[in-house]
Amino acid sequence: MKYIFLAFFFSTSFFTRAQQTDVVDFTSIELKLEIASELKRISGKVNCTFDILKETDSIYLDARAMTFNSVVLNEEEVETYNDGKRLWIKGDFKPTDKNKLFLEYDAMPKKTMYFIGWDNEGQNQIWTQGQGKYTSHWLPSIDDMNDKIEFDLNVIFNNDYEVIANGKLMDKHIGKEKTSWSYDMKQPMSSYLVALAIGKYDKKIETSKSGIPLEMYYYPGDSTKVEPTYRYTKTMFDFLEKEIGVSYPWQNYKQVPVKDFLYSGMENTSTTIFSDTFVVDSIAFVDKNYVNVNAHELAHQWFGDLVTETSGTHHWLQEGFATFYALLAERHVFGEDYYYWRLYEYAQELLAQDKAGHSTALLDPKSSSATFYKKGALVLHLLREKVGRTTFNVAVKNYLEKYKYKNVETKHFINEVEEASDEKLTTFVQRWLRDKDFHYEEIEYHLRASSNLIKGHLQIDCEAYTSKCEEYLTSWIADESKIKVIEQMPNRIKAEDFKNSIKVRQAIAQNLTKIPLGLKKEYESLLNDKSYLTVESALYNLINNFPSDTRKYMDKTKGIVGFNDRNIRQLWLFLALVTDVYPEQSESFFKELTSYTSPKHHFEVRELAFQFLKGMRSCNEECTKNLEDAAKHHNWRFKKSAKELLEQRQ
Repeated sequence: MKYIFLAFFFSTSFFTRAQQTDVVDFTSIELKLEIASELKRISGKVNCTFDILKETDSIYLDARAMTFNSVVLNEEEVETYNDGKRLWIKGDFKPTDKNKLFLEYDAMPKKTMYFIGWDNEGQNQIWTQGQGKYTSHWLPSIDDMNDKIEFDLNVIFNNDYEVIANGKLMDKHIGKEKTSWSYDMKQPMSSYLVALAIGKYDKKIETSKSGIPLEMYYYPGDSTKVEPTYRYTKTMFDFLEKEIGVSYPWQNYKQVPVKDFLYSGMENTSTTIFSDTFVVDSIAFVDKNYVNVNAHELAHQWFGDLVTETSGTHHWLQEGFATFYALLAERHVFGEDYYYWRLYEYAQELLAQDKAGHSTALLDPKSSSATFYKKGALVLHLLREKVGRTTFNVAVKNYLEKYKYKNVETKHFINEVEEASDEKLTTFVQRWLRDKDFHYEEIEYHLRASSNLIKGHLQIDCEAYTSKCEEYLTSWIADESKIKVIEQMPNRIKAEDFKNSIKVRQAIAQNLTKIPLGLKKEYESLLNDKSYLTVESALYNLINNFPSDTRKYMDKTKGIVGFNDRNIRQLWLFLALVTDVYPEQSESFFKELTSYTSPKHHFEVRELAFQFLKGMRSCNEECTKNLEDAAKHHNWRFKKSAKELLEQRQ
């Protein structure tokens, strides 16, 4: 028996190094999943179909920390080996088509599937995140993104919850206590794009010009936030279909907000999951909205989902394209100046990265997000300008149609551009994709020549021309340039400068921290602005400058909550406590502020509350307990912040 085990071990070790896709092709996976939410336990039954391409003695499925109760190959029990990461299936495999594999398993996922709220009084949800975490923590599958599979999910869960997954809902069977939801996908995808979201939702449905259902989910209590949250969704969808020139490739498009998400959003095939911090009202929309994330994840449905990178070396084919096409969609909504301004901002971030010595090549798999996303978008803009919009669009269309439902490398895209333009791009590729340096001067020259907004902005130098800059704030120049003037000379602000747009007034609130008495009245007017960022800065600065009027400012703003992290309410509580302007309510205010550290709140609410309590040196036993809980949170940034606060207390 020892000899047999070793022989099998060496066989699996070989495939650990080799590409299984050369030997076996999994074509479909059907999952029937039942979830015990209180136990954070799942039980599944899986039917796989696969083709054997070459003779082999074993195949595998990625399956992390799963217990298998039954494994049946072509209706017969089969010898298996479970190493905790993969389920190996032993057999005398010959080249054959449509083999059937049945699996029955149990698991308690530590990653990829997240159970939110079930341990406290928070909002109960379950959602998944496969990219970078491996879907095989909850679904036996192939982690290799080069193996594209058609996934169909059937999920059984409690009656009073909505279950959302990739594809089209084909059947919904309501039982006495539980409902069975059956979703069907028509086309294959990489396993990291398989998605599941469970929670209490309502939805709004619109239909694109091409007839695609656009399902926009929201929490039942957020009906007034639906319009500002999903603003421009249909407009951008219709634009991208036309601009890309390839029909949306999936059956429908769903968007689902979830609590404590790991990122801003994730482009799961046909089912984008995004952070509920982007569920906003019309005031919050001014400063923080979902438009860019919305467009970015939508663009990924073509660039990333329809065609998928073969490896991290070509990651820009997903993130650079999604960033670029999102910006094109935003230009369609907000105009040309917006488009060039964002490109300029991207260039400034990349210039700072370059000056810090952190620039990397676009084809370096270890590059930063700024490189993959923003340099990728800038490179596509330059390439489009170089070959012309019509030629560029032809190349993109040919690229998507030729490699749809397949995996791609950079050469595949470049070849299509060269063919469409009848131009060799060897020099362009070397300079912009392979060279690690960021050629900022060339970018700036191009942007200056293309946009009067950028040209005018770059000419402003308030250190050299102070008197002239003072006149700019009441002139016709763009808001972006006025903000630059305010940042360079905040102490030269005059009363008439407050007669500007909401964004320029916001810059005054954030930069004019020492308020002259002669501008007190104008500065107080900032508390009336429909901007939570403006009110937050103005409230703090007014109280700091005019403490005798604290009660007046506090009374005026006591009913404002702010963004989803309760930025104004939490600042208000902090100021009320440190100024003691409401001594009779100090205990209730402190109790409220401390309550925001509880796990039932979003991690952004908790993080802000911890910072305010740290500033007061008032993290009591309840706060400390919640801080220790935060140090074990699934969001690594929040966890890191909590650990740092705990270390500082020691």
